[in-house]
Amino acid sequence: MKELNSTVLIVGAGPAGLTAAAELGKTLGDQVLVVDREATAGGIPRHSDHPGYGLRDRKRFMSGPAYARALVKEAEQAGVTILTRTQVTGFDESGQLEATSPTGRMIISPKALILATGARERPRMARRIPGDRPGGVLTTGQLQNMVHLHHEKLSGRAVIIGGELVSWSAVLTLKEAGAKPVALVTKYPKSESYRLFRGPGKLLFGTKVITNSFVTRIIGKGQVSAVEIENSATGQRETIETDWVVFTGDWVPDHELARMMGLDMDPATKSPKVDTGLRTSKPGTFAIGNLLHPVDTADVAALDGKHVANQVLAYLGGGTPPSDTVDLEVDSSARWVSPNIIRPGDISPSRERLLFWTDTYIARPTVEARQGGKVIGSVRTSWPAAPGRAFRAPSSILDKVDYGAGPVTLSIT
Repeated sequence: MKELNSTVLIVGAGPAGLTAAAELGKTLGDQVLVVDREATAGGIPRHSDHPGYGLRDRKRFMSGPAYARALVKEAEQAGVTILTRTQVTGFDESGQLEATSPTGRMIISPKALILATGARERPRMARRIPGDRPGGVLTTGQLQNMVHLHHEKLSGRAVIIGGELVSWSAVLTLKEAGAKPVALVTKYPKSESYRLFRGPGKLLFGTKVITNSFVTRIIGKGQVSAVEIENSATGQRETIETDWVVFTGDWVPDHELARMMGLDMDPATKSPKVDTGLRTSKPGTFAIGNLLHPVDTADVAALDGKHVANQVLAYLGGGTPPSDTVDLEVDSSARWVSPNIIRPGDISPSRERLLFWTDTYIARPTVEARQGGKVIGSVRTSWPAAPGRAFRAPSSILDKVDYGAGPVTLSIT
């Protein structure tokens, strides 16, 4: 069995992992190893062949494939080694990881480990949608893989389930492949994506947005022929004829390796618990990107990779974070907050922002931090909190935390 002794191992070659690799490569060069189970590095953007990538991290407006290629090139130019078709399959308490690739099995013994395994959409079966089991029922990832990587052509009508940014990405892909996206169905009162996408999307593609609705049945023998939906407010059902159904959003983290390692997990995100330096409960192990906040845009995930690099170098240099910790929790107004641990005197989180997920639209929300029943920080933002996309709030609302007074509860009202 082959043995590799890298200084830093990064699991996942998406935007977060590649950005971390490029940053660390400036100091460590070929002592940084990236492994990814896919055949090509770059993550989800490599098969999202439309503009919208790179705004926050690269200050450019790029297509997904161009963005992925740029990330890979930067990591390689920094001297980083990238192994594709390589999946981590085992871990032991000494810190060794076992991986499998077409060339055989290998043991990797890093001094520091970064988990950048990302997130995935729930497929139809995981959502427990009843009805027939025909072909033509996909997730966005499956659709984009078919169209952008394998260049398949589609025809007929398509219904998209979900109203997030990725839902409009599915609309673009369907149009490019030759299908007609006739309806986008969301359980919320309005499509979750930004207004910038909702208006032009409906106008340019003729895609009807059906709100307050959910799928009750898939219909079709062999190939899907229709989908039945129900309005949650009225109980009224309707059947839409379609040749394709694409389930979008409803993200879950790829957390199998984190759970295998026994890391402390956040029950809300089902992700590893991390502090503002993106350190997990195991010293020398870090977690970044959409493994932690499923799901945010690729450029925000990439900035996690840039943020973690200095913390990894500090760990390798013998630095230790403050031992005192305070947990961050949310009340019923939000599903989760990331990061979810703070330490006295520690670095601010990436972009000095806390990330939240909420199921309620609030145009001008107030974020409040309470500790021991007392308000310790509050801020009103000029941007909305909305379902289907991460909401960001300044981390400065935590400036008055008492590190001996127990957990902080955050609310969005």
